[in-house]
Order: sequence, then C-alpha cells, then structure tokens
Amino acid sequence: MSDIVLQVHEREVSTKNANRRLRTTGQVPAVVYGGGQDAVPIRVEERKVEEILRSGAGGNTVFLLQLHGTDQQRHAMIRELQTDSISGEMIHIDFQRILMDQKVRIMVPIELHGEAVGVKTEGGLVDFVTRELEVECLPGRIPEHLEIDLTPLHIGQHVEASELELPDGVELAADPERVIVSVSIRKIVEEEVEEEEDEEMLIEAEAEEPEVISRGKAEGEE
Repeated sequence: MSDIVLQVHEREVSTKNANRRLRTTGQVPAVVYGGGQDAVPIRVEERKVEEILRSGAGGNTVFLLQLHGTDQQRHAMIRELQTDSISGEMIHIDFQRILMDQKVRIMVPIELHGEAVGVKTEGGLVDFVTRELEVECLPGRIPEHLEIDLTPLHIGQHVEASELELPDGVELAADPERVIVSVSIRKIVEEEVEEEEDEEMLIEAEAEEPEVISRGKAEGEE
C-alpha cells in the first residue's frame, strides 16, 4: 500500500477571523492530535483533501502528513470533518496520529449486492438496519467497505454481523448478533389495502340502502 501524502502547513493564529480568512484562500484550518504528543494546529488545501477522499480511498483514508519545508511526517486519519450544511465547504478537520504497526478500531460502510429471493418472488421488503460496522485491524488493512450478498434471503431471514466475510487481518469489533439486513413482509402495504377495501365495502353498502322518503298524509287518510 503506497502512502497518500498530504502537504500541511503550520497554523500560527487560531482565531475565528484568521480561520475565516484561510477558507477564502482555499485553505482549511485543522489540528493533529494523539500519539502521546501535543495537539498541533495546521492548515491544508481543501482541493487536495477533496481529491484524495473522492479517489476511492474514502473516509477511512490513512494520510502521511508531510510538514511543508521540513522532513517531519506522520501517519494520521481524519476523525472529524466539519462542513457547511449549505455550501458543503470544509470548515475544520481533526486528524488523529496513528502507528502503522498498531491496530485501530474503525467504522466501515456496508454495501448490499444482489436481489433477495424474498423480494423478487415473495413480495418482501429489504430492511437495511445497520449501514456501517466497527472492525479492528492494522491501518494498512482497513477495507473500503464490507459486502453482503442478498440473493439467498427469503422473507423472515436476516444477516447478523458474525455472518459477514471479513478480509484477512480484519476482526469484528461490534456485537456479533447485531442485525445488518433483513427481509420482511410488506405489512404496511397490506394494511393500507385492507383499509381501502373496508372503505369501498362501506360505500357500496350505503348505496344499496333504500331511500326513505317522508310525505304527508294523502287526502282522505286519517
């Protein structure tokens, strides 16, 4: 696995105004912490970080942070990435130092593949309960995602965390009995159909009732 190098610069001033000015120049304020060392404020190029994250490495990318103008470098991962909810602009990044020979616990996304037989032929519905799972492994072994084949699942069946096939060197850190995905019957749809049928029957019953017309007494009637 080749290192993904990210050039970083020291950040001397950490005020809100200074950080705002940084963002206008395409820089993102960040901090590196952990590893038994003091936290260090830095700045990085937003465009470069975006390119790396979109390249397929994903949110669990292991960066080799290279301090500009020096030979100082350290492996780190993004632990928190703050973005603007409207513009999507990066606001702040927290990097955590890691050692490549020490295991880390990390959340890995889950991808579903195939069409469950319970959906295809039995009219069932897929319930994707858990979309990411915690695993433990060396930083160089972190998988981009975990896969589940839905094809053999019938209505009433599910897949638990312990049933996932994990890559070599990757261990499950979550509850092994945690349900990841299940196939269930379409209860809500059936209830709606029954309610509609009841309403139709009521309307038909009302339409069949004889119309009662009140009238006064005819001439000569007592």
